[in-house]
Order: sequence, then structure tokens, then C-alpha cells
Amino acid sequence: MDGNTVGIVGGGAAGMMAAIAAAESGARVTLLEGNDRLGKKILSTGNGKCNLGNEKLDLEEYYTGSPAFLADCLGRFGTVETVSFFQGIGLMIKSRNGYLYPACEQASAVLDVLRYEVAAAGVEVVTDCRIERIGRNRRTGRMELRGKGSVFSFDRVVLACGGKAAPRTGSDGSGHELARQLGHSLVPTVPALVQLKCREEYLKSVAGVRAEARLTVFRKGVPVAEERGELQLTEQGISGIPVFQLSRVVNYILAGGGEAAANGQASERKGRRRENLGPNLGTEERSPGEGVEMRIDFLPDYSEEDFRLLCARRELLQGQRTVEEFFTGMLHKKLMLLFARLAGLKATEDIAVADRKKVTEVYRLCRDWRVHVVGNNGYDSAQVCAGGIPLEELTESLESRKAPGVYFAGEILDVDGKCGGYNLQWAWCSGYLAGCAAAKGEV
Repeated sequence: MDGNTVGIVGGGAAGMMAAIAAAESGARVTLLEGNDRLGKKILSTGNGKCNLGNEKLDLEEYYTGSPAFLADCLGRFGTVETVSFFQGIGLMIKSRNGYLYPACEQASAVLDVLRYEVAAAGVEVVTDCRIERIGRNRRTGRMELRGKGSVFSFDRVVLACGGKAAPRTGSDGSGHELARQLGHSLVPTVPALVQLKCREEYLKSVAGVRAEARLTVFRKGVPVAEERGELQLTEQGISGIPVFQLSRVVNYILAGGGEAAANGQASERKGRRRENLGPNLGTEERSPGEGVEMRIDFLPDYSEEDFRLLCARRELLQGQRTVEEFFTGMLHKKLMLLFARLAGLKATEDIAVADRKKVTEVYRLCRDWRVHVVGNNGYDSAQVCAGGIPLEELTESLESRKAPGVYFAGEILDVDGKCGGYNLQWAWCSGYLAGCAAAKGEV
């Protein structure tokens, strides 16, 4: 094979896709991975089942500062192309409510077919190879990559070494440093799709409770984001899919980025201050008096009138019951006992003589419980990193405008999606586009 030489930095989802695409486009490809094997992060996706895409590929499921750019990329390599690619390399796929999984429900199968295809495409794989420097050799005009004791030279390079989420798998922010060496800026990063910590110590009494709920984020008293799903209460805070979906919004607000940064709108780019190397925003806890307010409604299917009638009917159950007995059967028992305590009621007191204002307060808490988020579980627990290299610093082929011949793919870029396979879809999409362009492009 006598095509261009392409070096891929990062052997995750985007890196392996880029390597396969570049090799199949005629390039001689070397894949450089800092870990001892490829694709460690893939194994943990989708709780080990690997939600690799979604039939509903909607731009509204993503955050980025350049939505039109992202839309163009996804239009060139979307769900149909992803399914075709994986079926073409032997993976059977099934849909569950639009969420795409390998039919065997094993993330290891996704990784295996990718590894097999990397080998079949003739890609040279170098593991335990952490790249620390990147630059152009003035004499040869080629890009040079340097690690401990190693120097590699290529016609083109694809940086696909991730963001900061799950650093134990190799995404430790080193890609951002390489981009900085090339002159790129960085949209400050925060952990996304991550558990949140709250200041309320009484959460320990309801740890382990799971319940359907609607969650609303308030910033300075104004609602800015809302999600619904199964909430999980922990000793330190809140978790579950709706919390994950809201976490990047909350973390940018905690970091001082404001609603513009949280929502990732191109028209609000001024709210997303750039740094040469982004700080580790959003992971420190705020003081007990501060935080982002989260409203939790445990009865999201009830209208105000339906809920009023529910409370009125429940008053007929008073009889000789205690407070604990009276509220049994509404929400999880631990929640009702907590709400009674917060309202100033004792579990053992007679409901018939209990202060009706306090009883009304218990009802209110079922629909309007407020907790205050003061931090998150950090990049170690995050599924994805929000922020990254701005798309506007790249051409439509994902080539750097700062350093022609260098391409970007995956989480290193300022694109992150909600739960549901959207982040892996971006990895497949950007990896394919960058790999093809690197193989065919000219500096």
C-alpha cells in the first residue's frame, strides 16, 4: 500500500473507527494507544451492553457551540450509516425503543468486531504508547508525535484521545494538551452524565430509593432545564437517567459558566469562556449555603386538580391512624417518613389531631421537594466530558485550521450528547469522517 501515512492517537471508539476508515481509504495507518489494549471505555458503556446508537438521531439530543456544523456531520454519517457499518463487519444489532444495542447485549462484542476489523484493514497497533508532544517537522513537513522514548512521523494525524471522563480508561485530558500545542483553544470542560452531590444531609435516610419523578433545575429562581425518569437517591445526592441528563447544565452553572454554557448554544457562545487549557470545572463542592436548586415532583402524571382531589380523598382515611400509617401507600415509605419529619410531624402522632398545615406541607413535598446541588462525582464517574475543542476551529472535514494535516474526532471536541447512544454515535460519525479525510487530504 503506497498511500498517505496516517497516525491515529487514541484507540477508543472514535480512534478505531478513524483507523478503519483511513485504512479502507488507502492510507497506511498506525494506531497509537496509551493503554495496554484498545477500547477499554467501550466495555463500560450502556452498563456493559453498549448502547451504540439511536434510531432517533435528533440535533436536540446534543450540546455544542456549533449546531449547524454538527448537523452537517451527522447528516453525512448518521444512524443508517452506523448500522450498515457494524452489520458489514459482522455485528447483529437490535433496537429497544429506538435504542440500538448489539443483539447479544455484550459491549465486548462491539469491541471485538472493531478490533478484528482494525487487524483485517492492516492497521498497525502500538499499545502502551502515550503521546506527549505533537508538532510539524520543518524539514520534512510531516507531523511528528513524541512519547517516552518514541518518535513517530506521519503525513496526517487524527487526534481521537478523548476528553477527561473516565480517566482510568485513558481519557485524561492529554488530548486537550496536544491540541493546545497546535494553537487550539478550549471550551472549558465539566463532567457530564454524572451523579450529583447535594448539601442536604438527611438524604442518607432515603438512600437507595428509586422513583419516577420530574426534575427541574432552577437558576436564581428561574427554571432552566427539566427531565423526567427514574430518580435514584444516594447518601450524598441524586442519580439516575434524568439526573445524568441534567448534570452538564448543573455543572456549568456551578462552575460559573451560566445558562449559555450549560445549554451549549452557538448564539450564546460569549457565555463559554475559552482557555488555552480548560480548568477542571464543576467538580469542587460549593459551601453549604450555595448550590443549584433542583425541584423534584414524585407525581408527574397528576394535574393540580387531580392532586387536589387525591389529597381530599385521602383525608377520609384518618380514622385511628398515626401519621406514618396515614401516609403509607402514597410514595415510598422512606420518602413519606422523611417528608413528615421535614413538615414537623412525628410518625407516631395521631393524624386526626395533627396540625393540618403540616399535613398540607407533606402533600406539597410530594410534588415540590427542593434539594440543592453543590457538586458532582467527578470525571472518574462521568460517562462523558462536556466542552472541548471548538468545532469552528476545524474545517468541514474535521481538519484543524490551526495545523493543517491534523484532524480531530470524538470526545476531544466540543460535542456531547444525552444518554441514549448519542455520544457513541458522535464517535462513529466523527471517526469515520476524520479517518476518510486524513487518508485522502492534502496539506
